Amino acid sequence: MKIAAAQTLVSKDVIENGATIRHILSEAASQRVELVNFCEGALSGYSKSQISDPKDWASFDWEEQKAELRSIAELCGQLKIGAVVGGAHQLSTTLRPHNSLYVFSASGDLITRYDKRFLSNSEVNEWYTPGTEPVVFEVNGFRFGCALCIETQFPEVFIEYERLGVDAVLFGSYGIPAYFQIALRAHAGLNCLWISAATPAQEAPNGPAGIVGPD
Repeated sequence: MKIAAAQTLVSKDVIENGATIRHILSEAASQRVELVNFCEGALSGYSKSQISDPKDWASFDWEEQKAELRSIAELCGQLKIGAVVGGAHQLSTTLRPHNSLYVFSASGDLITRYDKRFLSNSEVNEWYTPGTEPVVFEVNGFRFGCALCIETQFPEVFIEYERLGVDAVLFGSYGIPAYFQIALRAHAGLNCLWISAATPAQEAPNGPAGIVGPD
């Protein structure tokens, strides 16, 4: 199975981000890629970089993001390619959103959504509501799990996916510093997992996107 870890320029503009994601999907499909994973906040923007104040969630255009998600799903169906796309997920007007990965099938369906469970101190106190469950889905007979950013620092995330019979973990982060890279390689080797890691283009010089084998 051919998968790709994307490096896209992530901005404050959801429409611009959506167009970038669709461009990458078209390019990947032309190379016979079957599944592309994008970074944390690839569509919505990542809070601490694109959203200057937590109160800005109140003015975030959720309908605009929903429209972009629909367009991405439609293109996945047209191109017969799967996608895992980072974006915020609205809970209510009073609760902070989840930091999520939206999983689209090659038929254009939303298969599932992963909500980041382990948050940094600033995220949990100011930006996001943590998720509660791991996510496992299948593509072409292979089982995939999802993880985000600081979850590299929690071995239990990857141990749990190994116990759930996952073949690969699709990881998205707003930056992959050196110690994240070391951790991802360790988790892959210790748990016999493939790990695909996506990051924004503007952070790639400090740690590029890549794919780690179980060796």
